Amino acid sequence: MDFSFITSTFDTLRLTPRSKLTLLEGHLFSPLHYPPTPPDSDTLILNIDSQELALQIKKVLLSVYPELHEVSLVEDGKWKVEKLKDIGNAFSSSFNLFIPSLGEGTSFESFAEIVGHLRAPDGCPWDKEQTHQTLRKHLLEESYETISAMDNNSVPEMREEFGDLLLQIVLNAQIGSETREFNSTQIIKHIYDKIVRRHPHVFGDLKLDGVDDVLQNWEKLKEKERGKKKEDKGILDGVPISLPALSQAQEYQDRAARVGFDWKEIDGVLDKIKEEIEEIKKAESDFELASEIGDLFFVLVNFARWKSVDAESALRNANMKFKKRFAHVEKRAKEQNKNLSDMSLQEMDSFWNEAKVLGY
Repeated sequence: MDFSFITSTFDTLRLTPRSKLTLLEGHLFSPLHYPPTPPDSDTLILNIDSQELALQIKKVLLSVYPELHEVSLVEDGKWKVEKLKDIGNAFSSSFNLFIPSLGEGTSFESFAEIVGHLRAPDGCPWDKEQTHQTLRKHLLEESYETISAMDNNSVPEMREEFGDLLLQIVLNAQIGSETREFNSTQIIKHIYDKIVRRHPHVFGDLKLDGVDDVLQNWEKLKEKERGKKKEDKGILDGVPISLPALSQAQEYQDRAARVGFDWKEIDGVLDKIKEEIEEIKKAESDFELASEIGDLFFVLVNFARWKSVDAESALRNANMKFKKRFAHVEKRAKEQNKNLSDMSLQEMDSFWNEAKVLGY
């Protein structure tokens, strides 16, 4: 195959041909939503022959590259530099598009490489000692820190914490590859196939109407998969036992509801809440009381589910609100040189109400 046009294009750009270059045909982008090229590699996209295609390519590239990233258009032996956001705004004739690399460390492959280096003989002593089991607590910690960033709706925190969480996944994948258990390609392929398989309404011909239909079909597909595997597992067996209790309860209820095990109206849930409160009042032993309180929590989670509220997040928010308000009470007590233990409930309550007025 004659690749002289690549040399010609680089001559026009006055660039030395790269040792790491991705070469793509423009029409490959027509059905895409994400660039098929690693951003730490220079990319040359050929034969962009319409404004529609140019705008589609820009849309796909902007999912990874910044709007102000400088790219080069090569047209009729001439070239010009433009910002990525301006590509396709005007069109005169077919052109090639050169996208410079975003630099080292911007692709999944480069990240997997440094994680592999950490585990190599000349890597980090701590990383080399880790196993799936020793990393378990770190995965859990990073998951909670990620959730906290999401609860705070903090973009900088989320960006950082998602990266920390990704490190745990890639590190476990690296360990799996060293022990020949599995590798990152198998992990990605498995979830890729599962997503395609469980979304026949997107990647197939199945017609579904709304979220409820999607979730019900999801459960049918999972039930069929369990049957093929000949697993003696029920619908709820896939819910991790290590989940926080509120999240676990809501997931149990969600899954049961998808196969029709649910109240017909929310009034049934409200009646159940009243019933559980009455049973708490009638409890005659500590064991009975604990059991009835658990039942009340469970039905309150059901009420949250009916109202499309995440019960775990709701309680975490309430916890944080309590913490901030109580911190204000402590601060005000200190300003008056008082110990909390020496204050009356009425005094502390006045500071608590101050915190509420201040928006804590």
